[in-house]
Amino acid sequence: MIGIVKFLLRVSGFGLLAIAILVGIADASRSIAESEVMLKPLGQLWFEMSPETLNLSQAVIQRYVHPAVWDPMLQTVLTWPAWAVFAGVGVLFLLLGGRRQKRRFRYA
Repeated sequence: MIGIVKFLLRVSGFGLLAIAILVGIADASRSIAESEVMLKPLGQLWFEMSPETLNLSQAVIQRYVHPAVWDPMLQTVLTWPAWAVFAGVGVLFLLLGGRRQKRRFRYA
């Protein structure tokens, strides 16, 4: 059972890293076109893709979890560059789903 969870974490981690690369390439091309650094925040990307789910998740978190979780914490994360958030979560998933190496005892 743990092997399946670790496999799913690794697959999700690689998927999130692929998304981070795609968003990073889009940010880089937009920055080159505008001749200034332009990084799209996660909240703006989420709003452009699906504004209904953004509003729904805000309502659910504020009502059923705690209002303080949304306002200072998640709003701060939503202002970070999207590629950085996807890359960070992807690396975290890869670390959690990593395979354990067998320890071999070597005698000198």
